[in-house]
Amino acid sequence: MIARAQADAVSGAQPRPAATGASYVVLQVVLKEKFFGSGSGNLTELEGVINRQAALGYRLHTISTSASGSTGFGGGDRIQATMVFERLT
Repeated sequence: MIARAQADAVSGAQPRPAATGASYVVLQVVLKEKFFGSGSGNLTELEGVINRQAALGYRLHTISTSASGSTGFGGGDRIQATMVFERLT
């Protein structure tokens, strides 16, 4: 079950219905710090994922975040948001 959740989470935050008989969907979004300035440059992406999943009949049940730094070109912190959506019945 954990492997399935991890595989689903790596789906690139593409809104989708749950598998047949399932009530929950797990999605992940990686928020990257802006190259110039501060704050996340893609909060609208996170909002879009939540709204598209809601349009499919799900509500955001749980959200968890973890932060990590990047030493590559452009650097900046990254926040990984893992969201659990529950089907509304």
